[in-house]
Amino acid sequence: MNPATTPGAVDAVILCGGRGTRFQSVIANQPKGLAAVNGRALLDILVDDLIAQGVRRIILCVGHLKEQIIEHFGGRTDAEFLFSEETSPLGTGGAIKHASGMIKSEPFLAMNGDSVCRIDLHQLLAFHNSHAADATIVVAPDSERRDAGTIGIDPDGRIFSFDEKAASAAGGTGLINAGIYLFKGGLPDSWRNEYPFSLEYNVFPQLAVGRRCFGFGTANKVVDIGTPERYQQAQNDLAE
Repeated sequence: MNPATTPGAVDAVILCGGRGTRFQSVIANQPKGLAAVNGRALLDILVDDLIAQGVRRIILCVGHLKEQIIEHFGGRTDAEFLFSEETSPLGTGGAIKHASGMIKSEPFLAMNGDSVCRIDLHQLLAFHNSHAADATIVVAPDSERRDAGTIGIDPDGRIFSFDEKAASAAGGTGLINAGIYLFKGGLPDSWRNEYPFSLEYNVFPQLAVGRRCFGFGTANKVVDIGTPERYQQAQNDLAE
């Protein structure tokens, strides 16, 4: 299969099955991805941006309160929406492997459903293909974040270390995972971990050791709603 060269030929997998334990004080009976940011569900912000850039096939990995997300997107006709349903927590890596039978494109896009980082998918795809990467991780400046993990990258963009939740105490001196990835088609089939398992703890560190993982840099901010405080800040960061 020839690698896709335009976003329109790339499947997008959105991870939105988590319970959002730290977020329960904000919305207790709603999936985190449906939380409103300036009057729009965060997942709508992500999906609308994907569609605006040409993506036409979107797989939502759903678990906690999944019926609400299925109903929310079930009536949309501006893209093909599929739902990879989890009956128990699978972790970020497990969710992608569970959905792998639905993925048709080479490569495919995957992203967190509770954060936003604006990127140009055409540029990301060109970077991934030019490096013949097994995986490409979008990386952003760590700025004030202390809990997003750190990534070590060689001058050629090759990732040599991935340390989740080990951000530098100083801040502002490293790179963090922006929660957006391109994966070689079929790569999840090689993950032999027991469920549940994590991209951040179980997959990316091993890919870094194998030297087939690259970092695509962006100066744009990573906006997430992982805590009540960040949810309030997101109202300003994502203002239209």
